[in-house]
Amino acid sequence: MLVSAGYLQAADLTLAQAIDGAFARNPELAAVRQDLGIADGERQQAGLMPNPELSWEVEDTRRATRTTTVMLSQALELGGKRGARIDVAERGQDTARLELERRTHELRATVTQAFYAAARAQTAVELAEQSRRLAERGLHVADGRVRAGQVSPIEATRAQVQLAETELQLRKARTQLADSQRQLARVTGTLEHEGQRLGFADLAPPSAPAAARLLAVLEQVPAMRLAEAQIRQREASLGSERAQRIPNLTVSLGSQYSREERERINVVGLSVPLPLFDRNQGNVLAASRRADQARDLRNAVELDLRTQTRSALDQWNNAASEAASFTGVILPAAQQAVDTATRGFEVGKFGFIDVLDAQRTLIDARSRYLDALASATEAQVAIERIYGDFGRVATHP
Repeated sequence: MLVSAGYLQAADLTLAQAIDGAFARNPELAAVRQDLGIADGERQQAGLMPNPELSWEVEDTRRATRTTTVMLSQALELGGKRGARIDVAERGQDTARLELERRTHELRATVTQAFYAAARAQTAVELAEQSRRLAERGLHVADGRVRAGQVSPIEATRAQVQLAETELQLRKARTQLADSQRQLARVTGTLEHEGQRLGFADLAPPSAPAAARLLAVLEQVPAMRLAEAQIRQREASLGSERAQRIPNLTVSLGSQYSREERERINVVGLSVPLPLFDRNQGNVLAASRRADQARDLRNAVELDLRTQTRSALDQWNNAASEAASFTGVILPAAQQAVDTATRGFEVGKFGFIDVLDAQRTLIDARSRYLDALASATEAQVAIERIYGDFGRVATHP
């Protein structure tokens, strides 16, 4: 067997199950979901009118000549302040929903990366076990030839060293597998996946989509829509600050009673601040600059996403081509070289140093093959962080 694949069994954890579990249990995503409720609360608060004020006032502390006034005052918001405040809160709701969508895409990509890292580690253990069996076979052959007096005992020593090296590699691979399983359990929000075998059909990623197809839908990805929503939110904040320049009008109605004259009279009052010094001009300027900043950030996000897309696709295609070379040519040839060298050593055509060289070449080729798969998966994950589910994007009309 050149490359190990995970065979699906009833107890195997699949990528789809890992993603579903992360969506249900990941604490960071759960925290982001709370932002929706926070935004709803802010929207509710933004629509409320100011509370009326009840005041009680006494003139003259002497009982016989005391005058008592009771007033009910209500501030009337002018200049569209309430509507502007509601607009800001609704833009905040939009931002919270888009941020949740973006973080959901990020979590899907993170789980995919962790899953395939654990899958590669699982495969690395299986390949290390194959390498150990090769070394054991080499040692068995070398011992047989030494006992027959056909080769020097040093050949058996070399075979023992090679076996010891493969056992070290196997222990290292098992340690990396345990660590990768813990990382997968962490991102899925559970500890129950530690030590569980993964089910996967193939480590090789699918073919990379065309750059033109991805870039054509760039405006629809959550990161871009979030940047646009933040512009609208900043513009709404600017409108709210401009509305604050209009003073509020306070209307007061009340009753005044004079003990000295034994007479009750009605009182009506109007009050309004005079915007002589503070016309909210500083906050308006700051909000205007924040809106300009959001537009600049939106342009920066688009440039960054375009660059990330092209770089990830180049990496994806190069790594996929490299992985295909390993599976199509390099690994089969390396395996054949090991078999040929071992059989040749058995019949005395080659020295054991040739067997060792062939075994090490095969082990190195397997390691570099897993590195190529890791590079391809990293690129795929980078695309999924931006565009979400790869299958949906790849088939987008």
